[in-house]
Amino acid sequence: MVPAGRTYRNRAWGAFHYNRRMIRDPARLDALLATVRGFVREVAIPNEDRVEAEDRVPEEIVAQARRLGFFGWSIPEEFGGAGLTTEELALAFMEISQASVAYRAHFNTNCGIGSEAIVQDGTEEQKKRYLPRLAAGDLLGCLALTEVEAGSDATALQTRAEDAGDGHYLLNGAKRYITLAPIAGLFTVFARTDASNRGAGGVSAFLVERGTPGLTTSAPTPKMGQEGAPIGEVYLENCRVPASSVVGSTPGRGFKTVMKALNKQRINLAALCTGPAIRLLDEALRYARERRQFGKPIGDFQLVQAMLADCKVEIEAARALILETARKRDRGEDVTLEVSMCKYYATEMCGRVADRVVQIFAGQGYVKGTGIERFYRDVRAFRIYEGTSQIHQLNIARLLLKGGS
Repeated sequence: MVPAGRTYRNRAWGAFHYNRRMIRDPARLDALLATVRGFVREVAIPNEDRVEAEDRVPEEIVAQARRLGFFGWSIPEEFGGAGLTTEELALAFMEISQASVAYRAHFNTNCGIGSEAIVQDGTEEQKKRYLPRLAAGDLLGCLALTEVEAGSDATALQTRAEDAGDGHYLLNGAKRYITLAPIAGLFTVFARTDASNRGAGGVSAFLVERGTPGLTTSAPTPKMGQEGAPIGEVYLENCRVPASSVVGSTPGRGFKTVMKALNKQRINLAALCTGPAIRLLDEALRYARERRQFGKPIGDFQLVQAMLADCKVEIEAARALILETARKRDRGEDVTLEVSMCKYYATEMCGRVADRVVQIFAGQGYVKGTGIERFYRDVRAFRIYEGTSQIHQLNIARLLLKGGS
């Protein structure tokens, strides 16, 4: 990829041309996207190797992202965020994710699952207490849902919340594979408050701050890729929290809350998968022009051209699907079917693009040092979290059979 200190220029893409129907202030959005591009080109990409080596985003880069307001893109303006529409947010995510996945995980989890439960269903008091800090990046949020026996079947969670009878709950259980858990300061924890109800109606969401007695986290879990974006386990042992920590102050609505959050987040994730694919194709185009074999650039060979063309077509198809779905959501339409389509198609597309680009780079794409193999490893997780590809295939088919179109 681009060695530290070199300037990255997106030769193949330039600025996006976007439908302005759901764009509130085109000039303001243009300025935001230009700021993000500058940050990606001048700060994020030159430091990708450092982030991977240190397995963290350096604090001076985090501080710059705070100053630029990256943590609060989706949080309402009244609470210190940018209040971006779904379409505006998707466009911003396509830009920031053209750098290492670690950056968007650290900066932009607060723009999605780190805050969305509060934005959607939080009480006014909860919003005032947490959203300004999340928007400023002074507090990192995370969504603590997944357990050993509760992954695709989220209703199977075993974490319990027992009413202590004095206006408090006691939380007991464990979560795993939680993005940012080792460094997060606020945990949206899902637990069963009604032991007699084994379905969705027995689940509640709790806002638990780091430092609450009984809540601890593991060290970062070693993983295939995405260095600098830690995941880990969350342990709850008689963790005592007030009833006011229940999201919306209404027990039994936690599953509905998380589905609302994930419905939007799956659009976000689809956009965040499109950025890496754009970056990979741009790098492949540069390499195809420069790398010579048999006396000419490899881009002159038709089978290389076919791989480049396939990448371009799939990226544009994903982008069109994501932005149209975002516009529908902004219009208030039901996009349950479309968000599954976005998440399924964009994550699979990104994996195919990464594979083709490794093939175009050949040995240079397999060895460390170019950054291509890092993206290949990093994007593999997209097809697993927030609903595996297979779960989304089932969901799409189920909705179609119920009469969707």
